[in-house]
Amino acid sequence: MTSRTPCPCGLPESYEECCGRFHGGAAAAPTAERLMRSRYTAFVRLDAAYLLRTWHPRTRPARLDLDPGTRWTGLKILAAEAGSAFHSTGTVTFRASFRGGSLHERSRFERVDGAWVYVDGEFLD
Repeated sequence: MTSRTPCPCGLPESYEECCGRFHGGAAAAPTAERLMRSRYTAFVRLDAAYLLRTWHPRTRPARLDLDPGTRWTGLKILAAEAGSAFHSTGTVTFRASFRGGSLHERSRFERVDGAWVYVDGEFLD
């Protein structure tokens, strides 16, 4: 039985039905926006392995140290350009809120071997 608590990414499905299947490897995110949402959820759940696995090899850091003290409180997608099954690149502009502030970023995504990966991001304010 899956929980009915909505996924941290902001979509109404439970974590298991939503981002959990991407984190566990049962499915790949079908769009750049869904990858962005699943990466936000990985930050919430301190899943550094998923974040590194979905980072472009060209820009991926050697390691990722996540701060367990950061309390992520919400994600709002502000814009998504391209990034569908018909594209090879895409951008997602979002605001990720945490206790004490927020992060406003335009992230770039590309397909590598058919799978969406995060390339880099530009902080907007």
